[in-house]
Amino acid sequence: MATQTSDGIALRTETLTGLHWAGIGLAAITGLIHLWLGVSFAPSPIGIAFLVATVGFFAGVAAVLVDYRRRLMYLLGIPFTAGQVVMWYLVNAPDFGPPGIADKVVQVLLIAVLIALYRQSA
Repeated sequence: MATQTSDGIALRTETLTGLHWAGIGLAAITGLIHLWLGVSFAPSPIGIAFLVATVGFFAGVAAVLVDYRRRLMYLLGIPFTAGQVVMWYLVNAPDFGPPGIADKVVQVLLIAVLIALYRQSA
């Protein structure tokens, strides 16, 4: 059974597993970190890039919650998140701070969850 929101969007959470919820939580954490960084650095180009990443993470969460092409979202989320890790390394090497490292741990875990979800959905 779907849960209807006030604006008519149906949340389809009945098929979500613990692994899904772990991915949603990890994506939300990194999305919030990127939002904080985006606001902190706005309106510079890096601030805009952080805000674009925020939209990507939360759009992925929303797509999974409404059951919009979940398998495709897992597949797209893997390189999207991996790209965040690579870009962080290129921009920050060799000066890595604790917040960035923590965010990258979250993102690596998210990639692992997305790979597992993609494999399970085959």
